[in-house]
Amino acid sequence: MRICMVSDFFYPSIGGVEEHVYNLSQMLLALGHKVVVLTHAYGECSGIRYVTHGLKVYYLPIKVCYNQCILPTAVCNVPMLRAVLLREQVDVVHGHSAFSALAHEALMVGSLLGLKTVFTDHSLFGFADLSAALTNKLLEINLSMVNHAICVSHIGKENTVLRARVAKHRVSVIPNAVDTALFTPDPSQRPDNGVINIVVASRLVYRKGIDLLAGVIPRFKNTPNINFIIVGDGPKRDLLEEIREKTNMQDRVEILGAVEHAQVREVLVRGHIFVNTSLTEAYCMAIVEAASCGLQVVSTSVGGIPEVLPNSLILLTEPDIEAIYSAILVAIDRHRNIPSTTPASNGHIPQKTENNSRAKRKRRKKNANDVPSSSSPCTAPAANAAAAVTDNSSIKVEPVLCPHRCNELVETLYNWEDVAQRTVKVYERVMKERAFTLSELIYAVYQCGAWFLAFLVVGHFLLRLLECWRPRSRIEIAYEPRPKNSS
Repeated sequence: MRICMVSDFFYPSIGGVEEHVYNLSQMLLALGHKVVVLTHAYGECSGIRYVTHGLKVYYLPIKVCYNQCILPTAVCNVPMLRAVLLREQVDVVHGHSAFSALAHEALMVGSLLGLKTVFTDHSLFGFADLSAALTNKLLEINLSMVNHAICVSHIGKENTVLRARVAKHRVSVIPNAVDTALFTPDPSQRPDNGVINIVVASRLVYRKGIDLLAGVIPRFKNTPNINFIIVGDGPKRDLLEEIREKTNMQDRVEILGAVEHAQVREVLVRGHIFVNTSLTEAYCMAIVEAASCGLQVVSTSVGGIPEVLPNSLILLTEPDIEAIYSAILVAIDRHRNIPSTTPASNGHIPQKTENNSRAKRKRRKKNANDVPSSSSPCTAPAANAAAAVTDNSSIKVEPVLCPHRCNELVETLYNWEDVAQRTVKVYERVMKERAFTLSELIYAVYQCGAWFLAFLVVGHFLLRLLECWRPRSRIEIAYEPRPKNSS
């Protein structure tokens, strides 16, 4: 099967969508499918490039309009998209992210060319503000021309069905995954002088809750041995740097900027706690990678995040500065109350030692039934975190899991082979469906809004004109190198 992954978001940009597209493409290649990735140029990264395992990437020379997305013209890029799809003899066009204008355009062109189309929605949207209303209408029109849609969580499916008015049977739920062989723990990289590192890895934008993070950091100004390591870039970076200067925490707040995905693990293993402050999230790949590296995860309970990790790996809290601060204090308290007889654990209790002691098991059970008081080792704000942390009352006082045990748990929950196999089933399903006729596409778009018919009609006639000017028979088929083991 020949698959074309399309999104405005791909490497060298860093993010959840980029990782999903890359890892899914790699696994589909391993399963024997032909995969190409279609995105826009990133600076000097343009033209055709080959990445790991021969994955072919088209970096189209299209100008970026806003936030790494191209200008949504709907018709201006039709010639290039048609040429790539026909040149690569694509069977399935798979678009990613409702924010990606390039994905929407490629799906429309693919439908007009009679190809099968699949769309994966990675985000959640509201219904009240103007930007959400426009995005929802665009998604509704787009999905009316798509054979099947995929969401990364069940809450994401409900959100997509409601805002895009798409039938439930046309939407599947396939979660993200993480390469647990890459994101492995290494507690030896953590400081052994009593310092606790809190790691944040995210785009520094409003919807990732960076304003909340900027409110949490100053609260640790007078708390010794608590450092922050922040990975990512975006318009909110200036705000974090300003907060760092105002609080005189230059030596305790490290802002690394954008880091290559291959280097993210090297940062995560330095930390004890991972904090996610997102305001909306369909899945959140970052918390899964952090858990795979053995970090305690503190996250806002928004969108599909409560579905992602079991209670033993995550503390959920409301998207509020005080609630996040209290949950972090709970996580810090759990590290600092680890018995001093296990200094080599770097903040984690060895599983074997704990299991071999009946007394420790009884003490742990007793602690699980006790609420920390103001006289306990837990600080007063941490004791009040019971109201801030949602549905995790049993986790607040439990000892920290062994990092390698965390990695094993994540591996049993999420792996790319399973995700790829489930995605292939969706491809096989849509391949059995007949292609949309022009009249069916016109009717589907008309039901969503007659104004978009102009773009569909213009796109159709532009494709007809291109067929006359440069027929499919004259388009050179892309060269495919033979495998090394072939004769």
